Amino acid sequence: MTAGIAGLLARLHRHEWGRAVASLARAFGDPGLAEEMVQEAYAAALARWPEEGVPDRPAAWLHTVARNRAVDRLRRDRRYTERLAELERDASSTVAEVPSDKELLDDELAMLCACCHPALAMPARVALTLRLVAGLGTAEIARAFLVPEPTMAQRLVRAKRKLRDAGIPIEVPPPERLGERLDGVLAVLYLTFNAGYSSPAAPPAGSADVAREAIRLARLLLRLVPREPEAAGLLALMLLQHARRAARTDATGRLVLLEDQDRSRWDRRAIAEGVALVDQALRHGAGPYRLQAAVAAVHATAATAAGTDWERILALYTELLAVQPSPVVALNRAVAVAMVHGPQAGLAAVDDLAADGRLDGYHLLHAARADLLRRLGRRREAARSYARALGTTTDEAERRFLKERLAEVEERTGRARTRGRGRWGAGYDRVTNPREPLGGCACREDDP
Repeated sequence: MTAGIAGLLARLHRHEWGRAVASLARAFGDPGLAEEMVQEAYAAALARWPEEGVPDRPAAWLHTVARNRAVDRLRRDRRYTERLAELERDASSTVAEVPSDKELLDDELAMLCACCHPALAMPARVALTLRLVAGLGTAEIARAFLVPEPTMAQRLVRAKRKLRDAGIPIEVPPPERLGERLDGVLAVLYLTFNAGYSSPAAPPAGSADVAREAIRLARLLLRLVPREPEAAGLLALMLLQHARRAARTDATGRLVLLEDQDRSRWDRRAIAEGVALVDQALRHGAGPYRLQAAVAAVHATAATAAGTDWERILALYTELLAVQPSPVVALNRAVAVAMVHGPQAGLAAVDDLAADGRLDGYHLLHAARADLLRRLGRRREAARSYARALGTTTDEAERRFLKERLAEVEERTGRARTRGRGRWGAGYDRVTNPREPLGGCACREDDP
């Protein structure tokens, strides 16, 4: 009985946590209080339902208990006396009854907009979104961002305090202000997705859930702004990237190059939805998320790696670099240059970026340079670049891959060996690493 209830509560947590927190936070103006009361409601359910039975409407029960406990807390705290009086005077307040599905949706969108408020630093925005809207635990969020759990806990406490003390409204901005806030919301969702997608070796309970929640929130945002092509482009990008997740690593956790992936494991339904969104969004012009999604669509719809239209990808990256100049975008374009015009041309483009210095601590720059040198038979130089790449990444799956490549070039130094054209270029992914500044998509060693 208890195990069944625990499973039910886990499912309710996935679907109802963010809605309950958003509803209470909007009513009481204190996200920290809302979160605490929702936690208490779940604890109460775990204690009472085995004895009393599961209520007919378990989600409504949780909302009611959380709301009542919040009211009790406010009555004992002088800081909330005025706010409680306002709520009690407002017969239509969410304190009066369980909110409807539409009201909960509005509350969740309002909470998302508040978490993405420009007064908060970007890392705090992403962390708050994952905690208060997606309902992920502190340990999961810390794991996704590769920081200790106590560090993430303090970051969340400070962010929630600022959200409350700065009087940041928990509301969807009016139409005349929504446009100016939209870019910030899109950026948070983009980084949220990357926090879950970037490391294929991360535990499923952490990274995979983060990526799925980002997709859900992107859908939610698109319902709010259905005519915004960049919102559609972002959702498309997420769907197309996540569609390949199951094939990115083998049973031992090793990265699998796109050329070697079992394409039957790709989620064709997600790919079809993503491609349709891209096609629709590009009718309204080009934007950063739309162009990145278009690149992902080229890869996702190629029957084989050898059949990938690299000329189309090069054209898309050239356009993306024009609308969103960044060294990371330029690095992706250099990969495409190598695939279309050969490794020598690609190496020249990568060396230009290396000379710039801005990507010196970025392991994918060194990994890209190493593979180009390997293809050109310059194995000693390739080994040095692989070693530099190893020194600038902590991701275990990537480190294992790079170590294997380093061992390979060291073993074959002095022996000529030519690789096929598709082998190298098939190894890169166009998703920004969450530890890198926003401003482009980053190539990766597992898939494009």
